[in-house]
Amino acid sequence: MKATEILSKIKTYLGEDTADIVNDIEQTQEVELAQAKLDNGTVLEAEAFESGNEVFIVSDDERVAVPVGEYLMEDGQILVVSEEGVIGEIKSEEAKEEEEEVETSEEIEEVEAEYATKEELAEVKSMLEEIKAMIDKKEEMSEVEEQVKEELSETPASEPITHNPEPKQKVNLKYSQNRKQSTFDKVMNKIINN
Repeated sequence: MKATEILSKIKTYLGEDTADIVNDIEQTQEVELAQAKLDNGTVLEAEAFESGNEVFIVSDDERVAVPVGEYLMEDGQILVVSEEGVIGEIKSEEAKEEEEEVETSEEIEEVEAEYATKEELAEVKSMLEEIKAMIDKKEEMSEVEEQVKEELSETPASEPITHNPEPKQKVNLKYSQNRKQSTFDKVMNKIINN
């Protein structure tokens, strides 16, 4: 048995007619949606044009969620969509102009804050002078280094170095003198004495 059949049997035992219940449910589900137009003629539909309600664009039996942004309505109010398909707020055009004025005044204050005062300019000038002095000192040091390098390259080493090998000494082996020399002995003797 299906769940709907079981439900209908229970309702018949209780004495309620299912047709009446279904009609009651359909009547409670019918919701009237409010419609409004934007200044460009686009039709919007929402349960009520209040913040937090869902809003849709109606076109040829198709409902599309309104993208995030601000939209000018025919009556001069501004519809602000904070999330896709959800009304963030509805405000008058005057409120928007006031917000723009506040934003521009804040921007002007930020720009004014970016300009330097006379004390700051004097401080910057002194820093620039210090930097210029450091650059001049660095240039002078590099000139002195070049002069020292030239002087060192022009002067020769104190004395040229010459090679002084030690004189060769003949080594006389005194062991086995009476023995006849083998080829190995002759080779070793030549190596040692040369």
